[in-house]
Amino acid sequence: MASVRSRLRGAGAAALLAACGLLAGCATVPTDALVLSPESMQLRQMQTRRIDGISEKDLLNASVGVLQDLGFEIDEAETKLGLVVASKDRSAFTPSQLAGALALALLGVQMPLDRTQKIRVSLVTHPALGQDGNPIPNSQVIRITIQRIVWNDQNQISRTEAIEEPVIYQQFFEKLSKSIFLEVQAT
Repeated sequence: MASVRSRLRGAGAAALLAACGLLAGCATVPTDALVLSPESMQLRQMQTRRIDGISEKDLLNASVGVLQDLGFEIDEAETKLGLVVASKDRSAFTPSQLAGALALALLGVQMPLDRTQKIRVSLVTHPALGQDGNPIPNSQVIRITIQRIVWNDQNQISRTEAIEEPVIYQQFFEKLSKSIFLEVQAT
């Protein structure tokens, strides 16, 4: 009986040492793990604007108006959190993809074609902060991210990707600027 106890103690001690070794191995995190790359910083700057002279509520109202004008349906809106999620469905068909598929078909290779896409927008606002860390009155920060999910003609997701074209973000912020002007004039 003593030998069974000593074996169990030995097995328990070995298991404890193994668990500690695994945990110690998992504890090392690279020092730059949370540092954003220059590309992600540029993308964030493209997606973000500070807007002065408007309340967060009015900024959200203006943003929703722009999204609806662009054909988006509002899926979720949590104004207390400064969050709006919208989407729209569009065709993903392109003539160049059809030409490529036809060329491959002549060689006996069948290629699925993109059929539909869902474009999703996530918009987040929060009060801009001064150097002292306190909110600046009537100054907001807004960030918009755009993604798309593409389905092919076999009803499979062919790709999911972030939209990173600067022109699209510039156009959104230009339309938002005009909408903000109208929103502020109305109040």
